[in-house]
Amino acid sequence: MFPTFVAAGEALTDMVVQDGAQQHWRSLTGGSTWNVARAMARLDVTTAFAGAISQDVFGDALWQASEQAKLDLRFLQRYQKSPLLAIVHRTDPPAYFFVGDDAADLHFDAAQLPQGWRAHCQWAHFGGISLAREPLAGKLVALAEQLKQDGVRISYDPNYRLLMDERYDATLRRMTGLADVVKVSEEDLAGLFRTGDIAAAFDTLRSWNPAATYLYTKGGDGASLHIGDNSWSLPAPRIEVIDTVGAGDASIAALAWSMMHRAEATPLQHLQFSVAAGAAACLGAGASPPSLRDIENITNM
Repeated sequence: MFPTFVAAGEALTDMVVQDGAQQHWRSLTGGSTWNVARAMARLDVTTAFAGAISQDVFGDALWQASEQAKLDLRFLQRYQKSPLLAIVHRTDPPAYFFVGDDAADLHFDAAQLPQGWRAHCQWAHFGGISLAREPLAGKLVALAEQLKQDGVRISYDPNYRLLMDERYDATLRRMTGLADVVKVSEEDLAGLFRTGDIAAAFDTLRSWNPAATYLYTKGGDGASLHIGDNSWSLPAPRIEVIDTVGAGDASIAALAWSMMHRAEATPLQHLQFSVAAGAAACLGAGASPPSLRDIENITNM
C-alpha cells in the first residue's frame, strides 16, 4: 500500500530560547513540509514525508514523531550527517537562523524512494526552506516536475524565511508555475517580493499561473481563496488562541484534503474547511494537527 499524499522537503529541530539570558533552550520537532504531512495523516489519509534526517538524537526524535503520526517511514531517509537546526533566539518578535551546512536534509535522494510509489500518489506538497537549500532544492523541483507530468496535483507553500533572497526568485516562479494550489501569506509576499505593496506582489504571483487556486492567509483576519477572476473570503473563527505554530500548515493540508475528498464542494466550502483547520491548530501548544472532528467542531461554531 502506497501513500496517496506525499509532502517532500525538510524536517528539522527548532531550538527555542526559554530565557532572556539565552542560557536555556527547548528542542522541538518541526519543519513546514513535515508539519503538512503530519496534518494530512491526522485527517486519516495515507501519507508520507519524503525527506532526510540525521542519525543522532535529533534525527531519532523526528523519526519517532513521524512514526507516532503514522507517516510511511519508507520515505524518510537517514544519513550520518549533521542535523538541520533552526535557532530561535528571540520569540517576540521571532528572530532565528539556521544551522545545517552539509546537513542530512541536503542528501535526500528521490531515486531511493520505494519503487512504484508515483503511480499511487494523488497529491504532492512542496515548500519551506527545503526549496532554498541547494542541492536539495534542485532535486525537489525536478521531483515536482516529474509528478506534474504524471498528473499528480501539486500544492506549494513558500513559507518565507530570511534565506529566501533574490537567489530564490527563479524557484519561486518555477514552483508557482507548477502548482495547482499555492498558499501564501502577507508576510510571505512582503518578504519574497521585497516590497511593501502587498497587493501588487500578489497580482504578480498570480500572473505567473492564472489557472492555479490561491489560498491567501491573513492570520487573525481570516483567509481568502482565489480562482481565476473569482474570490471568496472568510474571517477567522473566534477562538482562544494558545499559539499559532503550525496553523498555516494545517490550513493548506485541510484545503488539499477537501479538494481530494469533497470534489462536489463549492470553493467557499473548501475555504471554510481550511480556515477551520487553521483555527483548530491554534487550540493546542506547538504544531498540533487537528482531527476531522476538531475541524468540524470549529465549522459548527
